[in-house]
Formats: sequence, C-alpha cells, structure tokens
Amino acid sequence: MPPRDYVADKEKIRSFLTEFYFDGGKNEGKEFKYGQQLVHLAHREQVALTIDLDDVADVDPDLADAISENTRRYSTLFADVIHELLPDYKEKEVTHKDTLDVYIEHRLLMQQRLHPNGPDATQDRRNQYPADLMRRFEVYFKAKSNEKQLAIREVKANSIGKLVCCKGIVTRATEVKPMMSVATYTCDQCGSESYQPISSPNFMPLMMCQSTDCTTNRAGGRLYLQTRGSKFIKFQEVKMQEHSDQVPVGNIPRSMTVLCRGEVTRQTQPGDHVSVSGIFLPMLKQGFRQMASGLLSETFLEAHRIVKMNKTQDDEMEAEELTEDEIKQVSEDDFYAKLACSIAPEIYGHEDVKKALLLLLVGGVDKSPKGMKIRGNINVCLMGDPGVAKSQILSFIDRLAPRSQYTTGRGSSGVGLTAAVMKDPITGEMILEGGALVLADEGVCCIDEFDKMMDADRTAIHEVMEQQTISIAKAGIMTSLNARVSILAAANPAYGRYNPKKSVEQNIQLPAALLSRFDLLWLIQDKPDRENDLRLAQHITYVHQHNVQPPMQFKPMDMKLMRRYVALCKKKSPVIPEDLTDYITGAYVEMRKEARNSKDMTFTSARSLLAILRLSTALARLRLTDIVEKEDVNEAMRLMEMSKDSLNTSKQEAARPQSLTDKIYQVIRDMRTSKGSKYLKITDVMELCTTKGFKPNQVESCIETYEELNVWQVNQANTRLTFV
Repeated sequence: MPPRDYVADKEKIRSFLTEFYFDGGKNEGKEFKYGQQLVHLAHREQVALTIDLDDVADVDPDLADAISENTRRYSTLFADVIHELLPDYKEKEVTHKDTLDVYIEHRLLMQQRLHPNGPDATQDRRNQYPADLMRRFEVYFKAKSNEKQLAIREVKANSIGKLVCCKGIVTRATEVKPMMSVATYTCDQCGSESYQPISSPNFMPLMMCQSTDCTTNRAGGRLYLQTRGSKFIKFQEVKMQEHSDQVPVGNIPRSMTVLCRGEVTRQTQPGDHVSVSGIFLPMLKQGFRQMASGLLSETFLEAHRIVKMNKTQDDEMEAEELTEDEIKQVSEDDFYAKLACSIAPEIYGHEDVKKALLLLLVGGVDKSPKGMKIRGNINVCLMGDPGVAKSQILSFIDRLAPRSQYTTGRGSSGVGLTAAVMKDPITGEMILEGGALVLADEGVCCIDEFDKMMDADRTAIHEVMEQQTISIAKAGIMTSLNARVSILAAANPAYGRYNPKKSVEQNIQLPAALLSRFDLLWLIQDKPDRENDLRLAQHITYVHQHNVQPPMQFKPMDMKLMRRYVALCKKKSPVIPEDLTDYITGAYVEMRKEARNSKDMTFTSARSLLAILRLSTALARLRLTDIVEKEDVNEAMRLMEMSKDSLNTSKQEAARPQSLTDKIYQVIRDMRTSKGSKYLKITDVMELCTTKGFKPNQVESCIETYEELNVWQVNQANTRLTFV
C-alpha cells in the first residue's frame, strides 16, 4: 500500500469544507452545509462539528475510506484545516469570552510588545502555542450509513485506529469530570510560559524550564502549574455490555469501555440501548503501570457519536410526530379494544388483561400535594395457573416498553433490584450501582416468578411500589434514589395450581401489604371448557405453523406505532371534574361494603380508590383528552370488578351455573329492594350494570327477556321500568 500524501489530503479537506453544498430547491439555491457551521464555530455559537462520511464519500470515496481506516490522524488534519479557515469565516467580534480566551489574548499582546521585530514576531505567533490550546472547537466523524454495526465481541485487533460502530446496553456511566488536555506552566526565574499537551490518562509534569533565557543563564528555573491558563475538557467513562441475543452459546456477555470527551458526554444513562461510533484504540500506560501490565494492553473506544436505539429493531429512537394516516388508524371507532388486542396478538384471549397492560404502559398522572407524593404509575399482578402465557405477556411488554427491565424471582436479590454499594475502579471511592428498579426508572419492571422470591428480597419492592423511591443507608452513603417505575409481576398460586376448595388468601399467600399496592390483581384460572379449548388449540397450532397470529377482524398495530402513540398519550395530564367525585366516592363505599359482607374477597383499602382514579386518568390519556369522563370511571370500575371477578370463581361452581341474564336480573332485583320502589329508571339500571362489568347490549337483552316473561314492563319511551 503506497504511503498517503497528507498534504494533498489537506487540500482535499479544505475544498470539501468550503465547497460542499446541498441543493436547497428552486427558491433557496445552494445550501453550504459545512460553510454555515464554520461561521457558527467562528462566532463561538457552536462547539462540535460533525463530519458525515456519507458527504465525504459523495465528493471523494477514496478519502472517505482513508478517514475510516486512520481516523485519529485525519481528525487532527481536519482540525488543522478548520483552524486555518476560521478567520476567513469570522464576520463579527466575539463578545463571550472565558478566562482562557482573555489569557491567550494577553499572552499574544505581551509577546508582540516584548519582541516587536525579533525572530518571534516574524513567524506565525500561533506556533508558539500548542494547537489544542488555541482551538475552541471539536471535530467528530459520523460513520457511513451503510456501515455494519458490530457486536462488542466482533471488534478485534484489526479494528485498532479505525472508525467502528458497535451497539450494546449501557451498564455504568461515571460523573462528568474536567480532564486536562493542555497544561500551562510558568517559570519562577524568567517568567516565561511552557505548554505541555497531554494525550494519555496520566502524565509526568515538567519540572525544569526550557526557555532560552533560563538555558543561557543556567538559572535552573522551576516550573509551576497554572490551572487558570490550562485547558480542561469534559470527560466521562461509560461501560457498555453486549445484548443478550448476541452472546454465543455458553458464553457470558462481554463489555467495553467507552471514553467520552467534550460534547459527547451526558448522552446516555445506565440502562439505555445505544449505538456508539468511535475510534478503537489501545490504552496508553506509562511508568510502573506499564511494567505491571507486561505485554498486554487494554483497549477502549473513543466515542465520536452516541445514538439511543430502540430495543428490538435496529432503528434509532425517533421522536417524530404521528402522520395523518397513523392518527386516522389510531382514532377509529373502538380503538381502545384495538390497541389492547395489538398487545401480544399471538396470545389467545385475555382481552381484559391486555386492556389493563395497555393502561399500565400509559400510566396515570402523578400528583404532588404539599409535602407528599401520590404515584401515577399502575402496578399489575398476574396470578394464574401454569400454561396461561403469563411469561410470554411479560416478555412482550418488556420488548414494547421504551425503558424496561426483565428479571425473575429466584434470579434477583434485594440488592440487585434496588442498589448496590461498590468501589469505583477509576477514582477508588464508594459509589452506588443502580439495580433493575433504578435502571427501569420512568419505565416498566417485569418480575417473573414473583411468588418464588425470598421474603427478605420481596420487602425491597414495598417502598418502590408506593413511594417510588429507594432509600439507602449503607457504607456511609445516605441517599434516596428515584424509581418511578410500574411493576408488572407474574406469579403462580401457592399450590402450583389454583385450588378452588381453599380461600383466596390461602391460594395467593402474598402479604396484604404487598397485595394492596397492586392496582389490579388478576387470577387467570385454566378451566376446562370444550368450545374454548378447541378455539385455543386451533389458535396455537396456527401460530406454530405460520409464525403469525390467525387473521383477525382488523390488522394489529405494529410496535413502532404503538410506542409513539403511548409516548404521545403520556404528554397529556387529564383532571377529574368535580361533578364526578360523588359518583367515584359512592362507588368506592359500595366496594368496601361488598368486601365487608363477603368473607372471601381480596383486601380492599383506600389504595383501591386511588387505583380507580389512576385507571380512569390513564383511560382519558388514551383518548388524548384533558378531562376524565364518566365512561372512563365506569371502565376503570369494570376492570376492577373483572379482576376481582376472576378471583371469585370458586363460589359460583358450587351452585347451578348462572347465565348472564340471570346475573343481570339479580342486580336489578337487588336495586329494587334497596330503593324500595317498583319504578326504576333505565339509565340508573344501565349505569349500575356497567359498573358491575356487564355490557349495555347484554343488559338490554335481559330487560327484553324478562319483559316477555311479564316480570316487568317498560314504557313506550324506553326510560322507565315498572315491576308487575
């Protein structure tokens, strides 16, 4: 391979930066992409200049390949060229000056005064300063769009010095600290300044002055570091681990150190899925450390660009608005049921469970009255027999939610869920490492096998589920971490399968303090039923053959659209109007009364009332409105009833199986006895029945059936019902 002519490359870079343009259309003419940015750099309005290698490849493909092969060298070449070009692009004097600017300006004036016609005045004055000290901009490269994203274990020694793209999940990000890039010293004898550019993580300070005065006089001046005149840049170290699906059989995930400098810092938090493009380099070690490490060298990635990724697809996280077609698709009639069915469409049935999970993704509204906090996140527990697709639903929600963590009961300790205290390898101080609940902050934490967790570990979740914080007092660290997380737990009943002969408490065997923190607790029982079993078996065999769900009445929405719609819903903050408060309180009092009368009910507390409020605000958010309506409250009550209804299956098995019509008739008869009148308003009947979990068409058919049997009569206008 012939050596490259870097002088010629410099000219190519100069012409590329000044002459590259986009066609801006008929009216706008040429749009100089990098020329405009150079003006911003000259005026100190912009710090980072990102060179897109696709643009370089359009002009000179050979140069683009050379840049990706030898990125470190070309970043200095680009910086040199930009430094030379900047004075030509300066249109006004820059007013914003920091200490370093003033320092440099004074030094230049001083030298001019001391050597008006000396040898220093004739040559370019900038040469006496290191290039890094004078430059107040940073150059980054963006890899080509067709560049393959590597897994961390595919980045090998042949990639050293090249621009590589790899993706993974961020496990740790240190604080951003200042890092010295140019050290400035002053001499105590002659007063001259010396500069030392620093490229490695550690350096040996200069001791003796090397200026002409000191060397000729042999004064032996000592140098003292001047922090005000030195240049510092932002520095952050990020640990990145490869995705679990990229790990080969029987291996453990590899991790890589990513060093971020300047404008690339503060781009990610632990738990983010990212794609990092940067230069793969060996770590420079000096002195004793180099002797200790021997022939081995550690490597790191010097980040040039960090992009957050979506979890499953290889696309970047987009925050673009919904298009009109998508809004039309979402705002069709019965879109609530449609969205719910789009959650795990391969799983048969569970319509109400899916509706609850949709509300969990959207979430309610946080309230912060003075001195306290009422959470808006919804927690759901799925308790069911083996083989009702609980874990599949959990893993789907884990893929669908933008931020989420998936753990299992036995595989996670209390510390692993909350936070662990550990020693920082760089600074040596004690730091907190966030656990699964902290990493899933403002997202969803899915916990499978919830019943098999140790009791000591399960208590760690109590505080998170209600106060949404994690308080820690360990190893001299007293702090409280945010964990604004929705918890979705799946568990088996105490005896493996639900035992109808035992009470609900005996079957669940979870403490009441924990159960009351779940807004919805579903008991999914696997009951043999010929028709249902046949449909389920047909559904499963179809999915097994074709790898897609059977044809439905409508096409389920794809994950990307659902993610964006949920993000849009989260921007709304609906309020509950005053005229609904009496209705909600009445409904809650009724619930407490039922819980008191029937022995075999789950625990009902004031948290159940807050759960109704949260579910109804989540439903209003789904409709993208700002006010909660009565239908939302009714639907929230219906979901609460249905979750309780699935628990109270054991009572109905002993007696004759009741049809829906019989149940609705029972409700209407109870209503008549409580009112003490034989006249009832149809609207009141409808309202009561819908809160009990019946649909309006079922209530109408019941009223017609019993009217034919002459049990009651309905007036002509269909507004009043009279018992005979």
